[in-house]
Amino acid sequence: MLTSCCSGSAVVRAAMALILHSTSNNKNAAKGLIAAEYTGVKVELAKDFQMGVSNKTPEFLEMNPIGKVPVLQTPDGPVFESNAIARYVTKTKPDNLLFGSSLIEYAQIEQWNDFSATEVDANIARWLYPRLGYAVYIPPAEEAAVAALKRALGALNTHLASNTYLVGHSITLADIIMVCNLSIGFRVIMTKSFTKEFPHVERYFWTVVNQPNFCKILGEVKQAESIPAPPTKKPAPATEKPKAKEEPKKEVKEEPKPAEEEAAPKPKPKNPLDLLPPSPMILDDWKRLYSNTKTNFREVAVKGFWDMYDPEGYSLWFCDYKYNDENTVSFVTLNKVGGFLQRMDLVRKYAFGKMLIVGSEPPFKVQGLWLFRGKEIPKFVMDEVYDMELYEWKQVDINDEAQKERVSQMIEDHEPFEGQALLDAKCFK
Repeated sequence: MLTSCCSGSAVVRAAMALILHSTSNNKNAAKGLIAAEYTGVKVELAKDFQMGVSNKTPEFLEMNPIGKVPVLQTPDGPVFESNAIARYVTKTKPDNLLFGSSLIEYAQIEQWNDFSATEVDANIARWLYPRLGYAVYIPPAEEAAVAALKRALGALNTHLASNTYLVGHSITLADIIMVCNLSIGFRVIMTKSFTKEFPHVERYFWTVVNQPNFCKILGEVKQAESIPAPPTKKPAPATEKPKAKEEPKKEVKEEPKPAEEEAAPKPKPKNPLDLLPPSPMILDDWKRLYSNTKTNFREVAVKGFWDMYDPEGYSLWFCDYKYNDENTVSFVTLNKVGGFLQRMDLVRKYAFGKMLIVGSEPPFKVQGLWLFRGKEIPKFVMDEVYDMELYEWKQVDINDEAQKERVSQMIEDHEPFEGQALLDAKCFK
């Protein structure tokens, strides 16, 4: 029987190997390779791929203009982004259970894929990359990343307390993506003393990562025994002047120099905010109250804030992101806010902030509340933090009860906030 031209083309495509451009030890590339092991799809690694070389060639940049790895080369065109690659490989063979056996299982798999990207992978990266020197190391930012990661692993631990796998009773694409994302954490920074707080996550990870199809791609995974030390700035090497030919030393008695000739160290210029009149509001006391209040938050912390607040020494500001229509991807929006808070570190001694990411569906709204020392937003912040221009700033009128209530709700992460769910709330303190 003759086959149609169309079906013949499909046979050719099925027979052709997919080429994955990446090194073999890339945890993101592993997602597609493990999916291929489960589906029987033929995926080959590009020969002689060199990170930093191969991904800068014109041919590679034509497949992915920003040069990120991995990229999957298919007969119908390239695919980049690791989760998309894993989905493509999985759907190439429709008769498999990696996408579940029902519509609800498919949705739950995608749910965990998004959770894995935004809550697990992103926060491991925010903790790990600065310690490896790939980003600026800022201790308060690391503290926030670790707290966010613990929150995510706590939720995952609760789910796995009554589930062997993320969805259903067998491994799905959700497990492939989750375990690959967790693998770099377990290998490099998540020591036993860190993960023991999440025993069901530990059980799940070691169960899945030791499955034959995972072992074939990831190899043996050993848990980190210590956390990488943060980078330290090395002093610049002193430039040595060529030594002049030594002459016999003559004994010369030097007369003491007048005191005024001795170079005195120049005093470090004071921050203008340090020159303001003293305020009865002690910022550290408020931050301590905020951090230590675990119950009755409105009655204890919020009331305490208004009892402490000094409108003569401090000012309150609402900020609203100008381009909320662009916030269509949750993890990109979260990273955008996280970057803003990192860059605000220069004002930590003089400020407290809350940033709310509002909405259960995109586009997400980013809205904030900031307490600054002084009656204006500090000029050095406006000058040095470029994100400030991306927000509309409005000073809070504390005599307006509606505005005052809005401040209280933002401090306590009240949900729903103005009728909408909170995707996340971040604190700068």
